[in-house]
Amino acid sequence: MRAVGYQVPAPITDGASLVDIDLPKPKPKGRELLVEVKAISVNPVDTKVRQSARPEAGAWRVLGWDAAGRVVATGPDASLFKAGDDVFYSGALAPQGTNAEFHLVDERLVGRKPGSLGYAQAAALPLTAVTAWEALFDRLDVRKPVAGAAKAILIIGGAGGVGSIAVQLARQLTDLTVIATASRPETRDWALGLGAHHVVDHSRPLAAEVAALGIGAPAFVFSTTNTDRHLAEIAELIAPQGRFGLIDDPKSLDINPFKRKSVSVHWEFMFTRSMFETQDMAAQGELLNELARLVDAGTIRTTLGETFGPINAANLKRAHALIETGKAKGKIVLEGF
Repeated sequence: MRAVGYQVPAPITDGASLVDIDLPKPKPKGRELLVEVKAISVNPVDTKVRQSARPEAGAWRVLGWDAAGRVVATGPDASLFKAGDDVFYSGALAPQGTNAEFHLVDERLVGRKPGSLGYAQAAALPLTAVTAWEALFDRLDVRKPVAGAAKAILIIGGAGGVGSIAVQLARQLTDLTVIATASRPETRDWALGLGAHHVVDHSRPLAAEVAALGIGAPAFVFSTTNTDRHLAEIAELIAPQGRFGLIDDPKSLDINPFKRKSVSVHWEFMFTRSMFETQDMAAQGELLNELARLVDAGTIRTTLGETFGPINAANLKRAHALIETGKAKGKIVLEGF
């Protein structure tokens, strides 16, 4: 089968950073599904793993987590799907990835593709939707009010992949005032189009930007990017007893400034359930099925930003390079081989 992989971690400008290769077609076992991959999207985790994770000598590492495709075979213990079902998912961290014609995934991590979306539109959603959903509803528990705080959430990086779905979930499924951050006209318009009530400029001091809205100190802050750059401002602007969540990887994170406000800090990592095979691992598949229902009902829309053409090394390099600039809007998707 055709795939894209690498053998040595390298900058995206290196010719060996991503290579078109041919690998044996895998066979499902246990509760695995064998999915014919129709479309994939690219996430920051792809670029981080490519730069840091070294495969065994002589082996190829295939990246990719988001996928939409069709089940072509199932393992002997699989019961949730059958051959011919259209699915979408973000998979697990360790196994070989979705940048290949066929991919193995545990059925508990898989949802039925929204019927109203094509494969490319569906592939844009899984990883960011699981991340945003878990951050908002499992970690920050945004449906539980904070006494005395403004019923509001600040989403830092509102036009990025996770921010784009978090804005929609917060607007459509809660009664919170949604404040997104963006610094360019096109990303500001994108966030407003997804449902943000307000957009503030994260290139300026955020505490003053939020205070100028006149709505009070927000109960919740969800940071998707550059958390270390904004940490002091977050500590200043968040309400006492508020809840703060993040998903990125600061080199260091000094949370001492949050002590005086008794702010709780929550780190979201959507691969935790699959990595540790937690008792509630199947919650991610159920979440994706609920997301598909919301999409088909017109409540949530795809966050596809750009389509870069077929799945090959050249197009994946373009996608990785754009993501590494930090200027991608929505999700970058590749479709077909």
